Amino acid sequence: MNKVLRSLLIVMACWVYNPLAAQTDTAMRKTVAFADSTPSVPLSTQTLQDKAFSPRKAVIRSAIIPGWGQAYNKKYWKIPLVYGALGTTSALFFRNLRQFNDASDAYRLATDSDPLNDEQIKQPYYAVKDQPERIRTFRNQVRQNVDYCVLFFIVFWGLNVADAAVDAHLKAFDVSDNLSLRVKPGFSPMARTSGISLVFDLGQKPAK
Repeated sequence: MNKVLRSLLIVMACWVYNPLAAQTDTAMRKTVAFADSTPSVPLSTQTLQDKAFSPRKAVIRSAIIPGWGQAYNKKYWKIPLVYGALGTTSALFFRNLRQFNDASDAYRLATDSDPLNDEQIKQPYYAVKDQPERIRTFRNQVRQNVDYCVLFFIVFWGLNVADAAVDAHLKAFDVSDNLSLRVKPGFSPMARTSGISLVFDLGQKPAK
């Protein structure tokens, strides 16, 4: 059971890491000037793009209902991943909780010194009713699994919120692999000289 939870955590972490890495690569857009030049990428469109998708709205929606922030960002394919992770941890939680309750009842009945109550012990605990320490050990292990399920459920819910926030931020960036190369003449008023700039630009999404 712990292996399943660890695997789910790794998948969700990679899911959030991918858009973060894309944002970092996009932010590394640079201009290499061979002489004095003026900036060539307008920044006025950034404000307009940021208004299209609000990270704050994405965070609030995902915090209220898992997957709502992904729907807001139009990343519908991520919604099954969100509910797959949360649904798996929820199913494991209720399964372990049921086993914990059964084991607790079995241990109580096996140690109450009343043989008439042994018939109330459920299987598979009835087969080891004469070894209550085995029942107690299993009960403690299942109790630990219940705690793990709660922890992983909270972690996956948090990753769902973080992913929605990252995607909303990335809406203002161009994360494609297209790389453009331009040669741009420029004039520097400070140096009173002309120059040529070699511009490597990943590009920025135009305002819609």
